[in-house]
Amino acid sequence: MRKKDILELKRRLKKDECTFTKMCGCYVNAEKNIILKLDETFLNLEEEEFFKYLEIAKKTLSGTVGNNLLELNFPLEEENVGGRQHSLMGLKMSKLKDEAMLDSFYKLVIDSYDYAGNFLILIFHDAYDVMTKTTDNAKLDESEEVYEYILCAICPVSLAKPALGYLEDENRIGARIRDWIVGPPDLGFTFPAFIDRSADIDSIIYYTKNAKDSHPEFMEEVLGCSSKQTATEQKEVFNNIIRKAVSGDDEKAEHLLGEIQETLNNVVEEHNTVNGKDAEPLNLTNDNIQDILVESGIPEEITAKIEKEYTEEFRDTPPAAEHLIDKKVIEANKQKKKEERLQKKVKALEEELEKTKQDSVQDSEKEAASEVENDSTVEVDSDANLEQNSDAEAEVKEDSTENEEAPANSYDVVVHVKPEKVDQIKSQIIDGKKCIVIPIDDDEQAKVNGVNTLI
Repeated sequence: MRKKDILELKRRLKKDECTFTKMCGCYVNAEKNIILKLDETFLNLEEEEFFKYLEIAKKTLSGTVGNNLLELNFPLEEENVGGRQHSLMGLKMSKLKDEAMLDSFYKLVIDSYDYAGNFLILIFHDAYDVMTKTTDNAKLDESEEVYEYILCAICPVSLAKPALGYLEDENRIGARIRDWIVGPPDLGFTFPAFIDRSADIDSIIYYTKNAKDSHPEFMEEVLGCSSKQTATEQKEVFNNIIRKAVSGDDEKAEHLLGEIQETLNNVVEEHNTVNGKDAEPLNLTNDNIQDILVESGIPEEITAKIEKEYTEEFRDTPPAAEHLIDKKVIEANKQKKKEERLQKKVKALEEELEKTKQDSVQDSEKEAASEVENDSTVEVDSDANLEQNSDAEAEVKEDSTENEEAPANSYDVVVHVKPEKVDQIKSQIIDGKKCIVIPIDDDEQAKVNGVNTLI
């Protein structure tokens, strides 16, 4: 079943192109009693009713193929007299004019449809003159075949919500009368299916509004087909298989699920790139599920559990890989990885900042120590090779408080000499100025403010 076949049928359901010949149906209450039967020539309906019913018919051809729209196939035994396929063929060929056949169909639906409440069964008959198309999709003025089919819609009918309204007869605002309103179809089908622009009597196009609840009982009991899961249902089953394989550790299960979903998405994208979007879908068979799990980095013991459950669940009908893709799980997994990368970057930056801070403290301590060592005014050394720790200090003051101690930075001149030179230091008036005289022998040297001085 292709999307473009569905669209071709759906586009015809317009005022000027619709060719519905007849519409029949019945209104059923919550006790499963028929309250009303319908039998209308569709094109003779009042315009407002015509469009409302046409909108309901359109809905049964809406949604995603493989999710809201499923292709169901009849088992061979259903072709026999009394089989569901045989009964549907009779309805189609009678053009909905056989009341007994219609009543039998209504009863089958009422007994099998699992719904608590009022509902409306509608069934339309149509004959579509399928025009031949060229390779560039241009229509030729000749018929390829007449596709005759029936379309069924089952719509819930609910009581309108209580509300206030304008009561025209009484010219006042009052409680509005609560009407029974027909809603959009909950289920529906088109028989025979329209496949490759032609009727396929061995299959049926099945519609479900809620892809999470496809009503398998309707597929089996009313249509006589094997029930089939929607893409939404298959995806949920697949995700539960993975979570079950890692039961007891929700965080680990979500992590593995995210990795598998990402790998699955990449495989589907690669398949579509190589084969084109119109290519046959890639089915995830029991054989290639293992490749997906290995590529996702799933541990061997968990892989074995998933494979076993997957084989038991899907058996000989492997789902299309694209049906199992969960975009929400993929996005959540990508977001989690992004957050983890950001956390690693923040941690690395914090460590780098801490290291820089420690280096800065160490540099400051070294600088402070260097400043203390280099803090001096005037030094006079009698020997260039004399070490600072072995020097003795002699201080000469200009005032009478020669023996009183004072801070070093209160003097203009500080003299460092060897202990044996202290007694040789004298104070002299030279050219009217006080001078400190230190005799220096020929084999002695002196340094003033770190600079060697030759006498």
